[in-house]
Amino acid sequence: MIKKKSTNESRSKRHLRIRKIVKGTPDRPRLSVYRSNLAIYAQLIDDVNQTTLFSARSQEAGLKNSNIESAKTVGKLIAEKALAGGVKQVVFDRSGYLYHGRIKALAEAAREAGLLF
Repeated sequence: MIKKKSTNESRSKRHLRIRKIVKGTPDRPRLSVYRSNLAIYAQLIDDVNQTTLFSARSQEAGLKNSNIESAKTVGKLIAEKALAGGVKQVVFDRSGYLYHGRIKALAEAAREAGLLF
């Protein structure tokens, strides 16, 4: 009998395929997104120096659930931190998730707040 892959296993394989192409630099870091049932996280990562420049999460903004509104808040928060740190352009890494729902809301909120990608 063939074992069916779990959703997270499929997402991990997609994430690895994306990461072969998407690279963050000091001038244009990678905006990596992770979502769970309880929270949504965003990080700006410099892959050349292997450092995390800025990060934001829904608990940091005082939100207790992970929905579209909290994703928008995290998107605005990470964009504000990046712009304050002098970063304007980023490369978006959706981490294997579909560009839909919370991931799309976070990306659009970051764009509205001034990040270019």
